Amino acid sequence: MQIKAILVGAMLASTAHPAWARDMLVSDQAQYRAAVKKAQPGDAIILADGEWRDFQIVFTGTGTAAKPITLTAQSKGKVLVTGQSNLRIGGQHLVVSGLVFKNGASPTGEVISFRRDSKTLASDTRVTEVVIDGFSKADRRAEDIWVALYGTGNRVDHSHFEGKTNSGVTLAVIRRAGDPLDNRHRIDHNYFGPRPPLGSNGGETIRIGTSEESLSASNTIVERNIFDRTSGEVEIVSVKSGGNILRENLVLEAQGAFVLRHGNGNLVERNIFLGKGVADTGGVRVINRDQTVRGNYFEGLAGTSFKSALSVMNGVPNSVINRYHQVANARIENNSVIDSARITLAAGADAERSAAPVDSKFERNLIVGAKGQDPFRAEGEIAGIAFAGNVEAKVEKPLLGVGVEQRDVILERAANGLLYPTDSALAAVGAPRDLKPVTREEVGASWYRGDPPEAAFGTGVTRPLTDGASLAQALAGAKAGDTLALAAGTYEVSAPLILRHRLTIAGVKDAKPVLRVASALADIAGGGGLRLENLAVDASSVSGEAALITVGSGAAPNYSIALDGVSVRGPGKGRVDGIVMAPGTFADDVKITNSDFAEMGVVVAATGEQEPKGWYPIERLTIADSNFARVAMVADLLRKGTDESTFGPWFAMTGSRVAGSGRDGASLRISGAQHTEIAQNNFAKSDGILVIHSVGAPETRIASNAFAATPAPRIEELAWKGPPRGQVTGNVVEARP
Repeated sequence: MQIKAILVGAMLASTAHPAWARDMLVSDQAQYRAAVKKAQPGDAIILADGEWRDFQIVFTGTGTAAKPITLTAQSKGKVLVTGQSNLRIGGQHLVVSGLVFKNGASPTGEVISFRRDSKTLASDTRVTEVVIDGFSKADRRAEDIWVALYGTGNRVDHSHFEGKTNSGVTLAVIRRAGDPLDNRHRIDHNYFGPRPPLGSNGGETIRIGTSEESLSASNTIVERNIFDRTSGEVEIVSVKSGGNILRENLVLEAQGAFVLRHGNGNLVERNIFLGKGVADTGGVRVINRDQTVRGNYFEGLAGTSFKSALSVMNGVPNSVINRYHQVANARIENNSVIDSARITLAAGADAERSAAPVDSKFERNLIVGAKGQDPFRAEGEIAGIAFAGNVEAKVEKPLLGVGVEQRDVILERAANGLLYPTDSALAAVGAPRDLKPVTREEVGASWYRGDPPEAAFGTGVTRPLTDGASLAQALAGAKAGDTLALAAGTYEVSAPLILRHRLTIAGVKDAKPVLRVASALADIAGGGGLRLENLAVDASSVSGEAALITVGSGAAPNYSIALDGVSVRGPGKGRVDGIVMAPGTFADDVKITNSDFAEMGVVVAATGEQEPKGWYPIERLTIADSNFARVAMVADLLRKGTDESTFGPWFAMTGSRVAGSGRDGASLRISGAQHTEIAQNNFAKSDGILVIHSVGAPETRIASNAFAATPAPRIEELAWKGPPRGQVTGNVVEARP
């Protein structure tokens, strides 16, 4: 009896706590490597709390569905993987959780890879409650993927990804010839946080496959994630395979769209897109065969063309695999497009993209255009799209008649926060009433919230300075958002001020302090940016070639520069430029207002990016109410290449005066911008304006300017075969005497 009781007790203990299941707490990399070698199904390798720097983690093993091998943190969120670190996972039935990748970057092309090497892929493996926050390479042109999904049956869930600023997809499903292509991955309940514009192609948040293997099915599911301001490029999610499902995701103020770029038979359903009027916010773009877009809700989307709330593209006849296959058998049904700018049909139609959509249906959709306007645009033939049962809020001159009923539509916000018609007769039109927006509490790692963004200009402490004080010393004690407030007088700047945070240097009210510069004024080295207000910069003694404000190659992307009420005088000899950006850096915006420049080189020299891939250095350059006298150029802005995956550059110049200026035949040269507005300016005795179009369908307006003894503005086309595009109206040109 005693022996029997012992055996029964042992069996019960074995059932509750298997003898082979161990928790192995490790405190350094050597202990970790030893633990991985002996890990068995059911074991957990636990990283001790603290910083694990320069840790290239290799996690391999073979667990079972019931007893996976786990790699986790001693305390969630308290294991920081920093420096030159990454994670490679190879094997079966593995789980990774609780780690935070921050304050560093991967030394390779991937941060988390679902393979150990090309022969050891991960399958039936899960990454959950993992954080990658700002783990970006310093040079935005250096490409990597934060999460690379190989193999089959893997899951990424309840994780947090935010702040990617370098080239490369945030999360990619990698499908290569020879590897399993029926992936069956699941990407769910993740928080994809702000990703600022990259300024090039290659800034997608999710990509499923590539064109090479796109005609096979991946069968990956992307559901109930939040995409919060994920604005890296025009494709938020880029689908390049078949059989995928994008379902019940929430997209918030994100520029770009979900794009069915390659592959057939994909389903996009029950997603919610809320643009809140942000420029270039879009919905779904349809390409290829057998795509279904149904039950989605689009509100406040301001995007047009490829970034429309709904965009159905033209294809290329007999297209090669990496171009645009014709849309065929698309089903677009029961979607609501509310307060949105555009629905574009036959988008991108041109001499190459001449294959119009065929055998497609657009049914039971509810359309309420922004500001009472008709959002429908057709850029080519749309006879291949059958319209039936759609309802549009009345507009004066609707594009579509048959299949789109014009009627009064009154909307009311329901308990789920979305707008629906009050008329019960419209219950079967538009998005379903049972949509349930995913909440922030449901996604990401519940224990993690990212750091707040760096303090904006003028939100920190004001630090008064008097005549003769050292700006360099004051800068050393300043923090992000602070303002150095200068009294009247002269301040010597013998060496460039090194800026690592967002800082304002301003003259106090009714003062106009002078910064006397020996070589350069400032170098933006870390991040943030510089705002100058109500002061003068005397660079008249600077010799040779120099720049007043430089952006060094190590500067963090997405900085800002603002000049308001600033006067700058250069030496008039040699070449002293104003703002010069190194390749690999990127400004969210550069703004010049109410300022004066004289005897200088190029005031904004933005031509450092010479690669043909489509890189450019500034998202938005704005000049208003400013004067330029005897400068080489007001601005020289360059975006090369023909890729159509970017939002900018945006350039605007209004209410300004240019006199005695120009070089190489232009006083203002804008090349490759997507949006150009030059209006109500005066040019006198200067070289002219040159706008060069290189890609896409750029929007250019040159209007109501006066050109005295200055050539008329020119627009040149590098790729477009027709006459120069753009609105050139109301300008007054007086020929040179």
